[in-house]
Amino acid sequence: MEQRPPLPPEQAVEYFADTVLRAAFGMVKNLSDAEDIAQDTFVSLVRASRQFESLEHQKAWLLRVAINRAKDISRSFWKKNRLSIEDYADAVPFESREETGLFEAVMRLPEKYREVIHLYYYEDLSIKETARILRITEGSVKMRLSRGRSFLRDVFKEEES
Repeated sequence: MEQRPPLPPEQAVEYFADTVLRAAFGMVKNLSDAEDIAQDTFVSLVRASRQFESLEHQKAWLLRVAINRAKDISRSFWKKNRLSIEDYADAVPFESREETGLFEAVMRLPEKYREVIHLYYYEDLSIKETARILRITEGSVKMRLSRGRSFLRDVFKEEES
């Protein structure tokens, strides 16, 4: 597979805006915080004097920065005293009721499972890329994906009963 060259910062902001916003929203569960994280991430990109190997490397770096910033916000006192999932579930549009239900179930997962599921399924990253971004082993990614899927299966089995 041929690697695409990285984009200049101004083009990268436009190209990766939705990707970074989705990843941030998946972590903090709040559109306003996610927008702040995306802005901080792109400011970091513009200020960084990094040379990226490829477009994929640039994407991975942006996701890593966004995830780290989201973790900082999630640990803060302010975030721990914010709105419930019901208050922001309508912020992200979905095509079907099933997609909305799946998204809400994913958002209720513990953070370590939610992270890998988001990167693997919503961002279409490989296990190797997910491991590199989260700085964990590929085995840990596989285990978290398996456990996250198991949690989701249990949730949907309970709803069917």
